[in-house]
Order: sequence, then C-alpha cells, then structure tokens
Amino acid sequence: MYDKERGLYIAHCANGALSIQGKMANRHGLIAGATGTGKTVSLQVMAETFCQAGVPCFMADMKGDLSGISQVGKMSGFIEKRLPEFGVENPEFQACPVRFYDVFGEQGHPMRATISQMGPLLLSRILQLNETQAGILNILFRVADEQGLLLDDLKDLRSMLNWMGDHAKEITLKYGNVTTTSIGAIQRSILQLENQGADKFFGLPSFDIQDLLAVEGGKGVMSVLAADKLMMQPKLYSTFLLWLLSELYTTLPEVGDLPQPKLVFFFDEAHMLFTDTSKALLDKIEQVIRLVRSKGVGIYFITQSPADIPENILGQLGNRVQHALRAYTPKDQKAVKTAADTFRANPAFKTDEAIMNLETGEALVSFLDEKGAPTMVERAKILFPLSQIGAITEGQRMDIMKQSRIYGKYDNPVDRQSAFEVLLAQAEQAALAETEETEAAEVEKQKEEKKKPGIMSKVWKAVLTAITSTLATILGTYVSDKITGKKTKSRTSATGRVVKNATSAATRSVTRELTRDILGNLIK
Repeated sequence: MYDKERGLYIAHCANGALSIQGKMANRHGLIAGATGTGKTVSLQVMAETFCQAGVPCFMADMKGDLSGISQVGKMSGFIEKRLPEFGVENPEFQACPVRFYDVFGEQGHPMRATISQMGPLLLSRILQLNETQAGILNILFRVADEQGLLLDDLKDLRSMLNWMGDHAKEITLKYGNVTTTSIGAIQRSILQLENQGADKFFGLPSFDIQDLLAVEGGKGVMSVLAADKLMMQPKLYSTFLLWLLSELYTTLPEVGDLPQPKLVFFFDEAHMLFTDTSKALLDKIEQVIRLVRSKGVGIYFITQSPADIPENILGQLGNRVQHALRAYTPKDQKAVKTAADTFRANPAFKTDEAIMNLETGEALVSFLDEKGAPTMVERAKILFPLSQIGAITEGQRMDIMKQSRIYGKYDNPVDRQSAFEVLLAQAEQAALAETEETEAAEVEKQKEEKKKPGIMSKVWKAVLTAITSTLATILGTYVSDKITGKKTKSRTSATGRVVKNATSAATRSVTRELTRDILGNLIK
C-alpha cells in the first residue's frame, strides 16, 4: 500500500516497513521464486501500490489471476490473521482502474503493430531466421523504404518477398545475393507464424504507447495483457513485449530520475525473453533496459531464478524480491547460490539457507536506498493485496472493456493501401499491357495473312490459266483447219488430241500449284 510517510510500502520485516524509494523505482527490479511461492501476489501488491501512487503499470497475466486487481478485495481469515504483523487494523480494500488487452483481440482490446514498426531485427527473431535469411529481410525493408511501400501486415510482407523473387537478379546486383530458396524458407516461417494467430497482431490501427500512461482519478491505470494463449507461442510473446519496450524507449522523451516513474513494466516469465536469443538481439535488449530508465520507465522481471537473467542485465536490477527456491539437484543448488550472491549479505542469517526455508508469502527483500545503493537483505513478509485475489468472470471483464475510455479505438482493423495493394495493381497493369501487346501482334499477323493469296485463289488462278490456254489452243486449231480446208473428221480428231493434251497440261499445272502451295504452308 502507499502512503506519504512509508512511500511504496511492499513488505514488512522485524525492523519495520520495507518500501521502494519512488525516485529509485525506475532502476528496475526482480521478483523470483519457485512455482507456488507467492510471486504473483507480490507482483499484484507491487502493482497496486504503484497504482495508488498514481503510477500506471503494464503487466502480462499468464493465468488470469491478475484480472482480480480490477475488483475490490475482501476480508478473509488469512488476511485477518496477518493484520497485526503489518500494524494494520482496518485495511481499505479497493480496486484499481484497469484496461484489458489481448494480442488476439479475444479477452481485451487488440494490441497491434505494423511490420514496419516491428523492424527486421525483431521480425527475424519471431520467424526464427538464420543469418542469410535475416539479411534478405533487411534488404526487403530497404527496398520497401526506397520505393515508398508501406509494410503493415503479413500479406504486405509476402507480396514484397514474391516481388523480390521475381526481381532477384537486379536486387542481387544492387544489394547482395537473394535466392528463391531463402525466400521460400522465409515464406514458410511466415505461414507458421500466421497459423499461430500472428496475423491478428500485425496490422492497423497500431497501438498508441501513450495509452499505457493513463491516470484516472489520481490512480495509475493498470494495463493487463491476457497472455494465457500468447505464452503458448513464446517467440511471439517475448518479441511482442520487447517491441513494446523498444517503442517506449523511442517514443518517450528523456526525463532523468523523477520523484516516481512514469510507467512500470512487469515482464512475467522473463526467461522466455532470453531463450535462444542471438547476441545481436541480446545486446539490443541490454541497451533498451539500460537506457529506458532515463525515460522514466521501470522494468521488473518475474521468473523462477535469477540465473534465468543474463548477468549484464541482472546487474541492473536493483530492487529485489526473492521467494523460496528448492535445491533438490546440483543445478538447483547452484541456482540458490546464484540468488544468494545477488544480495547484500545480512549478518543475522545465511542468505542461501534462508532462501530454501522461506514460507509462502515470505521473501528476501532488498531495495535501493535514496543514494541508489542496495540495502541489506531482509527476511520479510509481503503485504496482502487490497484488491481481489484471483480471476474475475467473463461478464465482469466485458463490462470493464465496454466502460473503458479506449473502447472502440482498436477493435476494428483497418486495411489501407500498402505494399500488397500497390504491387497487386502493378502486376495487374503489367498483365493487361502484355495482353494488349499480344492481341495487337495477333491483329497485325491476321492482316498480313489476308494480304497473302490463299490456297484456293492460287488454284482458281491455275485453273483459269489452264482453261484459257486450252481454249486458245482449240480456237487456234479450228481456225487453222478452216484455212487449210481439212476435213471435219480429221479436224475433230486433231482437235480432240489438242484438247486432251491441253487438259492434261492444265491438270499438271494445277497439281503443281496445289502441291507447291500446300508444301509451302506445311513448311512454314
């Protein structure tokens, strides 16, 4: 709970209240412990304490339990028993203003990002691309930028890949090797991502980071992400949250150390962020975490063991809450020692032994003091939440969503003219131009064919020539007989022979013409 005297009151130990210094809350933190030791309740207590101080928070809800922060808590036997431990007589149970979000748009307002906003580095991580394929993705973003093509959703990404495959030769000469094999591999990865529901995440309207900084009635708004389905796709989950952090870093102005942070970001199941992560991406994560505090943002990782966090990042987490760890195997014993070594030792007890003997709701706590130095570790009990512990009903969730100030802002997807539409229009124009060119060539061919004499015209020409020749021969023979006075019989006989010969000549002439023309057409 929060009050002006105690500040961000989180836990209580034998020496009194343990509170996070407001101006040190943006120095990041860690909540760790085995399953069932109270990490989720610690997260809820810390979040609602920030809320009461007017600091908005963003948190991923893995099992739906954190949705209870939207409802007023109730007295229970467990809480009543613990009241004297905290010096509290009449706790003021209260709810926090909440906005529910869901990447898939099922249990909250949709959260979307465009392909361009995600960028080639994070996108390569989601798609699990190798170095060569990631290089092609970088070329794709460069080409799209130079040609003014907007990359909003997965179909834009596919269209650009298809276009690059069709123009691989000229792209290779200008930017580097682009092969259809690698393009095909990227397309398969996109298909797998789409089958996981990522097509609902990429698109418009994209999420406005400023909506995470809302304050209502003097309380910070709790942005609760439904992650029960999202966590089943660890690459999408971790990359989405990393994108969110990157957007905060690039969007928010530099503010330095404020009296209290502008936003606190809780990253549950934090080990997912660092699993199978390339060095380039790990460097990017470290950079964002190191620099985002100057934007007034505090990041708190929630995981089972501090060993899940890389050392360079673990060293930046000054505010620590460590719940119990079990040491059944040599690996577990090493994790316990690692956790113990991250604290400033307290001579009153051995840290590693205490970690293994903590009860549920109990933790080792160390926060930064006013000068930024870690305080001595204390064995303490975490406060109970003032809001409801456990999930709310579906009806309660829907009522909260409909009453939200951003209701309807992100619910309807928008599909503007982007790379897919532009490249499709270009392909249709090219196909139309090719069709028109083909049709024009066919028309010209037909015109040329009409100018050439056909087979039948050649036949009739040959027939007419032969007939004319025959008639001329008959007539010449007839006139000759008249002049010489030959008898009719012999004239007839001679005339018959002439006709026969002339007819044979005509037949041979026609046959030759037909044969020549047919063979000519076959050879063409």
